[in-house]
Amino acid sequence: MSGGKEVFPTNVAGKLVDSLVAEGVEYVFGIPGEENLEVIEALAASPIRFITTRHEQGAAFMADVYGRLTGKAGVCLATLGPGATNLITGVADANSDGAPLVAITGQVSSERMHITGHQYLDLAKLFEPITKRTKLVMRPESITEIVRLAFKYAQQEGKMGATHIDLPVDVARMDVPDGIDPMMPQKIRPEYADLETIAQAAKLLAQAKFPVMLVGADAARADITAGITGLAHSAHLPVVNTMMAKGVIRSDDPYAMGTIGIPQKDYQDLLLARADLLLCVGYDIVELAPSRLDPELTKKIIHVSTTAAHVNRCYPPTIEVVGDMAETLCHLAQLTVRIQEPEYAFSLREEMLKEYLPYETDEAYPLKPQRILSDIRRAMRTGDILLSDVGAHKMWIARHYLCDEPNSCLISNGFATMGIAVPGALAAKLLHPQNRILAVTGDGGFMMNCQELETAKREHLPFVTLIFNDSAYGLIQWKQNDRYGHANMTSFTNPDFVMLAESMGCKGYRVEHTDDLRTILEDAFRQDVPAVIDCPVDYRENTKLTERLQELIRNH
Repeated sequence: MSGGKEVFPTNVAGKLVDSLVAEGVEYVFGIPGEENLEVIEALAASPIRFITTRHEQGAAFMADVYGRLTGKAGVCLATLGPGATNLITGVADANSDGAPLVAITGQVSSERMHITGHQYLDLAKLFEPITKRTKLVMRPESITEIVRLAFKYAQQEGKMGATHIDLPVDVARMDVPDGIDPMMPQKIRPEYADLETIAQAAKLLAQAKFPVMLVGADAARADITAGITGLAHSAHLPVVNTMMAKGVIRSDDPYAMGTIGIPQKDYQDLLLARADLLLCVGYDIVELAPSRLDPELTKKIIHVSTTAAHVNRCYPPTIEVVGDMAETLCHLAQLTVRIQEPEYAFSLREEMLKEYLPYETDEAYPLKPQRILSDIRRAMRTGDILLSDVGAHKMWIARHYLCDEPNSCLISNGFATMGIAVPGALAAKLLHPQNRILAVTGDGGFMMNCQELETAKREHLPFVTLIFNDSAYGLIQWKQNDRYGHANMTSFTNPDFVMLAESMGCKGYRVEHTDDLRTILEDAFRQDVPAVIDCPVDYRENTKLTERLQELIRNH
């Protein structure tokens, strides 16, 4: 219901859309199909903007990134059978990474569900392991409850994630009895942690010889950067963030120790090895293996989050402080008395920053990944968003792309899904039309969902895509070279990316000299159509980094 008026008043599809309006849904991403035609008709009569995508996976990724950036469930729509199965990768990504999402699928008529039929799959069972809740609509009067429950579980019940609604084509056409109206969402007050538990955590923190704060994805979504920075300064805590929590503390803050998560042991691992206590804020074990934090199981762990810690033998918290994280951090800062500065952390930070500096002016061509990211950083401003696809470039972004705001660099690292960057950038541009949105992808990931550039052009969403071009699955080559000393079966050929972009009405660029990239980026961001930059990359740096980090660990 919107303003007391029904959008599509009589049938189940109309009540479904009316309920989406009540939930505050702005966009639905998807593809029309025979079994969701009633829903499409209802959406056409509603204030919701339907974004017609070129693949259902792209639709799911758009809803996924919408959820990450807003905390409100993104909605994607597909028909039955192959349309529904095409959603699965994006839905699973959202559920694993804790992004709120509601997936809606069409289904065969209810009288055909007991037999083997054309395009029939039991979608409720298929979506069950990749969602928090999945429901088949069988009775018209249940539709408003099912929609409300889908949003409640996606956004509020424990860790955020994905839910699924399956709507048979005959049920979609059925009239809904009078008096069945959309159920309005209720504002949920935050729950606060027990003060006695916070006091116990503060005591442990004060007694520790070398405590380290590890910050995870939930902290980035909760917008608690002030609390993290305040506690770091008052308790003299070095801060390490996961890939999904970049920007929770400014990169120029003296307590900011960078990102942990690349396969090799790095500066951050040295810090964790020295620590006798880990203060884990908003950390979810899906984003970083807990065995990486405390392989010997000798450290004390304080778990601070809005949800209890997952059960894992490598992550046994000494104390769990469950409740509103901003409030918890404020109390910890007031109660924790520490005067000793983490000099070891400061020396590591100085060494780390010195390593980064020479690449800012490196003139090698093809460009080294460090130089590419240095040029990107100069082009991106406050409020701009970089979306990283999955591949070798993701490791370099995690390590070298410095962030000063949460959610200014989005990395899929729970499910770690290739193909997310281009459709994700479309969703980010919808939400932030005045800001620069940059999708950074490898050539492998780009080819998985590059068709959504046509969607972006049609929807007038001019973001920039930068391709790290090495004509290979570079991350797998890196792992093969580290393990076997050679690579197998990872190389391929690419189309002309400039021509490909321009064939879809976009602007194409090719970096042919090292100093071209900065100028090209600025010109690309000025375009009123999506732009694609083909940038050759020298991934010999991958093996060099492995060797350099092995030496780093040996020397410390």
